[in-house]
Amino acid sequence: MYRSTNRGESFDVVVVGARLAGAATAMLLARRGFRIALIDRSPVLADTMSTHAFMRAGVLQLHRWGLLDQVRAAGTPPVRLTRFTYADTDISVQIEPQYGVDALYAPRRTIVDRILVEAAAEAGADVRFGHSVTHLERAPWGRISGVSGVRSDGRSFTVSARFVVGADGIGSTVARLVSAPVERRATYATATTYGYWTGARVEGYEWIFQPDAAAGVVSTNNDQVCVFANATPQRIGHGGVHLIESMIGASAPLLAERLRAAAPPSSTRLFRSPAGFMRRAWGDGWALVGDAGYFKDPITAHGMSDALRDAEFLTRALSDVFGGSDEAAGLEEYQRLRDRVSLPLFKITDAIASHQWTSTEIPDLLKGLALTMRDETELLASLDVADVKRAA
Repeated sequence: MYRSTNRGESFDVVVVGARLAGAATAMLLARRGFRIALIDRSPVLADTMSTHAFMRAGVLQLHRWGLLDQVRAAGTPPVRLTRFTYADTDISVQIEPQYGVDALYAPRRTIVDRILVEAAAEAGADVRFGHSVTHLERAPWGRISGVSGVRSDGRSFTVSARFVVGADGIGSTVARLVSAPVERRATYATATTYGYWTGARVEGYEWIFQPDAAAGVVSTNNDQVCVFANATPQRIGHGGVHLIESMIGASAPLLAERLRAAAPPSSTRLFRSPAGFMRRAWGDGWALVGDAGYFKDPITAHGMSDALRDAEFLTRALSDVFGGSDEAAGLEEYQRLRDRVSLPLFKITDAIASHQWTSTEIPDLLKGLALTMRDETELLASLDVADVKRAA
């Protein structure tokens, strides 16, 4: 499925973690001609917990990188309507064409992660699954200079690199090994239970907000919809189909009726979110991207879009550094840009995750979220795409 470049064990960058942020970073750097190793501890590219929903910024990135057609070809349904329900209000918002994007998409992770990993391999990245990083290599003067660990077959490995990127999620091994400080923490943390209903009639993304809970449905592949309920960990408990249906039925009875006409899942999944955080994003020979560096509660379903956005921010910074720019200045600018775009999203998400808003307050929070996402999309649309298109 993936090819090894067989160019030895020394690279410009080794990216640890082959999910969205890591695969996108590896792809973009490889397209610029850098020698990239992309490694992941999983032996195969398996499914993972996810909201699935890309917001416009995420879809824009896939479009700019020449990958959106593959998402469509995989049978991912276009989302051209988003519906919000709160109190006695039901608002539908059409997705208007903008910047080459005329719909949103919520692909299963087995689809979109594979597309990005294969794009990284096609661009020349050396992709290796079944490689668990346990240590970071250091130069005599202390700079991070590579990774080492254990393969799934029990053999050890070492990969040297000019730079190590941690894209290995919330519990990042790279972040732990470099002692990356947490510079900001969220106040609130929720729990989410979700599952996949088959054959439900839904209109794209449907979000439901009530004073002590949120719920919704997201259209994804194979005639399925991801249906979720989000609240405090105490209220969610062990989750399950009955809880999801009862929480949706309390605020959106018509949607609940449509779900009852569909085939429910045999089981559901449960995610107890840690409180959000923003870690220091870089140091001497290392950087963090995706959830490894910045994580917020999944209630606003923006993490996948964050990952693709920050992958490009980091790629541009590293490209400048490798081109001769000052490393500290370039990577500090990466963090400054990440934080400037992310902090408003982080704060609004934390407010919504509190579940302490009223039905009269939630419209203003959602409006603020929409305006922040608009600014994010405009920034990404302004970036030059000449060097991030598909490699020949």
